[in-house]
Amino acid sequence: MTIYGIIVLIHVIAAVCGLGATFALPILMNRPKTAAQAHFAIHVNAGIEKLAKIGSITLLVTGIVLGILNPVLFTKIWFIASLIIYVAVQPIAAGILPKRIAEQKAILESHSGEDLPESYHQIGNSMAPYNGFLHSAAIILIALMVLKPF
Repeated sequence: MTIYGIIVLIHVIAAVCGLGATFALPILMNRPKTAAQAHFAIHVNAGIEKLAKIGSITLLVTGIVLGILNPVLFTKIWFIASLIIYVAVQPIAAGILPKRIAEQKAILESHSGEDLPESYHQIGNSMAPYNGFLHSAAIILIALMVLKPF
C-alpha cells in the first residue's frame, strides 16, 4: 500500500469517527426521560464528543495532506466544496452545540428531582435545526467524497 493509500484509509476511518458521532449525538441527547438519564447521556456525550473531535481534526488534516500529495485535487470543485462545507459547519459543531449541551448540564446541576426541567427540553429543541444542518452537511460531504461529481 502506498503512503497515499494509507492516508486515504486514515481519512475514511476519521470520517466514520467524526461524521458518525454527528448522527449519534442528537439521538443520545434526546433519549433521556429523567434527570439521572440526562446526567448519564451528558457523560456519554463527553466521551463520544472527544472521538468526534479527534476524527474531525484528523479528517481535515488528512484531506489537506491528500491535496498536497495530489495537487490536482485543489482544482476539483468537489474537493474545494468539501473543504468549504467542512469549515462552514465547524462553528456549529465545535461552538454552538457544545455550548448548548453545557447549558443543559448546568440546568441539571442546579435542578433537584427526577423530572427534566422545561428549560432543559427547550435547549434540546433549539439544537434541532443545527443538528439537521450538520446531518445535511455530512450527507453532502459523504456524497461529494464518494461520487466526486465535478
